[in-house]
Amino acid sequence: MSEAAYLQVTRDIREQISSGQLKPGDKLPSFAALCEHYEVSNTVIRAAMLLLKAEGLIDGRQGKGVYVANPLPQ
Repeated sequence: MSEAAYLQVTRDIREQISSGQLKPGDKLPSFAALCEHYEVSNTVIRAAMLLLKAEGLIDGRQGKGVYVANPLPQ
């Protein structure tokens, strides 16, 4: 059985952060853009964001968007 879609999205974004492709303070694309990029629903992106937030990798700002956490957890 394949991995849940939200876990694939989470892993991909986590790898972009750890590789330095996404740096602390960088703004993540909008939910709509992420849905389109990964070809998944808003629910999948929301689940991935909650997981990344729980890991301390991202920081959501009301009305401003989602950013890579600064500083990143060690």
